[in-house]
Amino acid sequence: MSQGSEDITTTNLVAEQEKLLAAARAARSQRAADTVYGSRDTVLRQTMLALLAGAELAEHDSPPEATLHLLHGRVSLIGKRRSWELVAGDLVPIPPERHSLTALEDSVFVLTVIRATAHPIDTHPHGTIPT
Repeated sequence: MSQGSEDITTTNLVAEQEKLLAAARAARSQRAADTVYGSRDTVLRQTMLALLAGAELAEHDSPPEATLHLLHGRVSLIGKRRSWELVAGDLVPIPPERHSLTALEDSVFVLTVIRATAHPIDTHPHGTIPT
Protein backbone atom coordinates (compact mmCIF):
# COMPACT_ATOMS: atom_id res chain seq x y z
CA MET A 1 0.00 0.00 0.00
CA SER A 2 1.49 3.29 -1.05
CA GLN A 3 0.37 6.39 0.76
CA GLY A 4 1.09 9.94 -0.21
CA SER A 5 0.45 12.74 2.27
CA GLU A 6 -3.00 13.29 0.75
CA ASP A 7 -3.97 9.67 1.62
CA ILE A 8 -3.11 9.88 5.32
CA THR A 9 -5.97 10.55 7.68
CA THR A 10 -5.97 10.91 11.44
CA THR A 11 -8.34 9.30 13.89
CA ASN A 12 -9.03 10.93 17.24
CA LEU A 13 -9.10 7.94 19.58
CA VAL A 14 -10.74 9.91 22.41
CA ALA A 15 -13.69 10.89 20.19
CA GLU A 16 -13.85 7.35 18.77
CA GLN A 17 -13.88 5.91 22.30
CA GLU A 18 -16.81 8.14 23.32
CA LYS A 19 -18.72 7.25 20.15
CA LEU A 20 -18.23 3.50 20.68
CA LEU A 21 -19.21 3.61 24.35
CA ALA A 22 -22.44 5.39 23.38
CA ALA A 23 -23.08 2.81 20.65
CA ALA A 24 -22.41 -0.06 23.09
CA ARG A 25 -24.88 1.45 25.58
CA ALA A 26 -27.53 1.50 22.84
CA ALA A 27 -26.73 -2.01 21.53
CA ARG A 28 -28.45 -5.15 22.75
CA SER A 29 -25.07 -6.95 22.67
CA GLN A 30 -23.58 -4.26 24.95
CA ARG A 31 -20.62 -3.86 22.63
CA ALA A 32 -19.54 -1.87 19.59
CA ALA A 33 -16.51 -1.88 17.30
CA ASP A 34 -14.97 0.13 14.48
CA THR A 35 -11.83 -0.33 12.39
CA VAL A 36 -9.54 2.63 13.05
CA TYR A 37 -6.77 1.51 10.68
CA GLY A 38 -6.56 -0.98 7.84
CA SER A 39 -9.15 -3.04 6.02
CA ARG A 40 -9.94 -6.63 5.12
CA ASP A 41 -7.24 -6.31 2.44
CA THR A 42 -4.36 -5.11 4.64
CA VAL A 43 -1.97 -7.19 6.70
CA LEU A 44 -2.16 -4.81 9.68
CA ARG A 45 -5.55 -3.92 11.11
CA GLN A 46 -6.47 -1.96 14.22
CA THR A 47 -9.97 -2.19 15.63
CA MET A 48 -11.34 -0.25 18.58
CA LEU A 49 -13.90 -2.11 20.66
CA ALA A 50 -16.15 -0.96 23.50
CA LEU A 51 -17.71 -3.51 25.87
CA LEU A 52 -19.99 -2.67 28.76
CA ALA A 53 -19.40 -4.28 32.16
CA GLY A 54 -20.28 -7.99 31.94
CA ALA A 55 -20.15 -8.14 28.12
CA GLU A 56 -17.77 -10.66 26.63
CA LEU A 57 -16.10 -11.88 23.50
CA ALA A 58 -16.67 -15.63 23.55
CA GLU A 59 -13.76 -18.02 23.17
CA HIS A 60 -12.18 -17.76 19.71
CA ASP A 61 -8.95 -18.59 17.89
CA SER A 62 -5.98 -16.27 18.05
CA PRO A 63 -4.79 -14.43 14.91
CA PRO A 64 -1.17 -15.00 13.81
CA GLU A 65 -0.03 -12.00 15.89
CA ALA A 66 -2.00 -9.44 17.90
CA THR A 67 -1.92 -7.04 20.84
CA LEU A 68 -4.63 -5.56 23.04
CA HIS A 69 -4.17 -2.02 24.36
CA LEU A 70 -6.74 -1.17 27.04
CA LEU A 71 -7.62 2.52 26.91
CA HIS A 72 -10.44 2.63 29.46
CA GLY A 73 -11.87 0.29 32.08
CA ARG A 74 -10.85 -3.17 33.24
CA VAL A 75 -11.04 -6.53 31.42
CA SER A 76 -10.14 -10.16 31.96
CA LEU A 77 -8.34 -11.95 29.11
CA ILE A 78 -8.68 -15.71 29.54
CA GLY A 79 -6.47 -18.20 27.72
CA LYS A 80 -5.69 -21.88 28.26
CA ARG A 81 -5.24 -22.47 32.00
CA ARG A 82 -4.23 -18.83 32.57
CA SER A 83 -5.76 -15.35 32.67
CA TRP A 84 -4.75 -11.71 32.85
CA GLU A 85 -6.65 -8.86 34.48
CA LEU A 86 -5.89 -5.67 32.58
CA VAL A 87 -6.43 -2.05 33.58
CA ALA A 88 -6.45 1.14 31.51
CA GLY A 89 -3.02 1.73 30.00
CA ASP A 90 -2.05 -1.96 29.81
CA LEU A 91 -0.76 -3.40 26.54
CA VAL A 92 -0.55 -7.18 26.23
CA PRO A 93 0.24 -9.58 23.40
CA ILE A 94 -2.70 -11.88 22.68
CA PRO A 95 -1.71 -15.45 23.56
CA PRO A 96 -1.32 -17.78 20.54
CA GLU A 97 -4.21 -19.98 21.73
CA ARG A 98 -7.99 -19.94 21.99
CA HIS A 99 -9.05 -17.18 24.35
CA SER A 100 -11.97 -15.08 25.53
CA LEU A 101 -12.37 -11.62 27.03
CA THR A 102 -14.81 -10.26 29.62
CA ALA A 103 -15.32 -6.59 30.51
CA LEU A 104 -15.18 -6.18 34.29
CA GLU A 105 -16.09 -2.48 33.87
CA ASP A 106 -17.24 -0.47 30.86
CA SER A 107 -14.10 -0.78 28.73
CA VAL A 108 -12.54 0.34 25.48
CA PHE A 109 -9.49 -1.21 23.83
CA VAL A 110 -7.59 -1.23 20.56
CA LEU A 111 -6.95 -4.64 19.07
CA THR A 112 -3.98 -4.62 16.67
CA VAL A 113 -3.81 -7.67 14.41
CA ILE A 114 -1.28 -8.84 11.87
CA ARG A 115 -3.17 -11.40 9.86
CA ALA A 116 -0.28 -12.74 7.79
CA THR A 117 3.34 -11.93 7.13
CA ALA A 118 4.33 -10.33 3.86
CA HIS A 119 7.31 -12.67 3.45
CA PRO A 120 8.29 -15.66 5.55
CA ILE A 121 11.22 -14.77 7.81
CA ASP A 122 13.62 -17.28 6.28
CA THR A 123 13.02 -16.33 2.63
CA HIS A 124 13.95 -13.41 0.46
CA PRO A 125 12.51 -12.39 -2.93
CA HIS A 126 15.77 -13.56 -4.51
CA GLY A 127 15.95 -16.86 -2.64
CA THR A 128 16.80 -18.05 0.82
CA ILE A 129 18.58 -15.65 3.12
CA PRO A 130 21.92 -17.16 4.12
CA THR A 131 22.28 -17.84 7.86
